Amino acid sequence: MKTAGIVIAVILVIALIFGGWFISGLNRVVRLDENVNSAWAQVENQLQRRNDLIPNLVNTVKGFAEQEREVFTRVTELRSQWAKSDTQAQKIETANKITGALSRLLLVAERYPQLKSNQNFLALQSQLEGTENRIAVERMRYNNAVKAFNSYRRTVFGGFFASLRGLNEPREYFEVSETAKEVPEVSF
Repeated sequence: MKTAGIVIAVILVIALIFGGWFISGLNRVVRLDENVNSAWAQVENQLQRRNDLIPNLVNTVKGFAEQEREVFTRVTELRSQWAKSDTQAQKIETANKITGALSRLLLVAERYPQLKSNQNFLALQSQLEGTENRIAVERMRYNNAVKAFNSYRRTVFGGFFASLRGLNEPREYFEVSETAKEVPEVSF
């Protein structure tokens, strides 16, 4: 009788350890997925902040550089396109295009010395620079969350737990587009 009690206790302890490990694995993949979602929401917050600043920047520059209509049109189109994007991949692609278009818009501003001294433009440019820095920080945090999730998902047991939770697909990194890697030409 005493031996049977010990066997039952050992089996119970093993079951508790296994059950705790199993539940912990399921919960970890969910926490990692939520970290990715939370980090993406912060990226979107900063991208939205930038998109809210764009009309003011465009209008300020437009007053000085009406002949640069193509740049203004492209920036406005991309801002609308970002708002209509449904997936993270589409938003990442559009955000990268907006970054390139804003670089061109700021280069247009370089051609107009009176614009560079305009207080409204300087304030907007400062806000935009700050926002771009915030986007870079949030993009880094998002990519770190994606790395943690994807790394865990690729481990033996992580992949098992991810598949049980329906989180089989790797998350996509927010990478810089090829056009953003090009150095813009600035001439005075």
